[in-house]
Amino acid sequence: MSKTFFVTGTDTEVGKTAVSCAILEAAAAAGLNTAAVKPVAAGCDDQGQNEDALALMASMTAQLPYAQVNPVALAPAIAPHIAVAQVGRTMKASQLAGFCRGVMTGPHDLVLIEGAGGWRVPLSPRETLADLARELQVGVILVVGMRLGCINHALLTAEAVLGDGLPLAGWVANQPGERMTCHEENLDTLMHLLPAPFLGEVAHISPWSPVEAGQSLDIQAIIT
Repeated sequence: MSKTFFVTGTDTEVGKTAVSCAILEAAAAAGLNTAAVKPVAAGCDDQGQNEDALALMASMTAQLPYAQVNPVALAPAIAPHIAVAQVGRTMKASQLAGFCRGVMTGPHDLVLIEGAGGWRVPLSPRETLADLARELQVGVILVVGMRLGCINHALLTAEAVLGDGLPLAGWVANQPGERMTCHEENLDTLMHLLPAPFLGEVAHISPWSPVEAGQSLDIQAIIT
């Protein structure tokens, strides 16, 4: 089975997809066959496709159909459990895990499962995305959005991941916008306090280049 990691973030809009694409590009540059899954995505275009899922498809080496990369595509750009309720559907962690395992058992060296929002985003009144990661029993990669409040958000998320019995395989500092005040001091604090390997920092690049972003990462801790 492929080496698989669940990618979560300290919040929504912190750059999970950007970092996931950077990791996929770095892994491809190292000669690995890669794939990714966005099990649930809220916010789709007129063709029923989500831009994050499409970005993952562009950066992974595997040629998979869209429905396998993003099996649950919800049109409203709102919290997944609310979007599901609005369209009259239900969503279970075990069902999403089955979709993910379909890719994990393929001929890939590395598979990334990208969550939606943060660690405790609900799937239903009884389950969250954390239950999906627990169902899969995979290591977690934490994307820290480098902005005001990131230290508290990162430490609480790491505590939750470890408390749920999953290993924190690594973390990435991502700059989703303008560089924050005291950036280096915040980064240094996170490097000392987060109990996981630091995989690198992704800067705010314009125009965006996942290949260039991947070159700034050291992913040896997750591929060896």
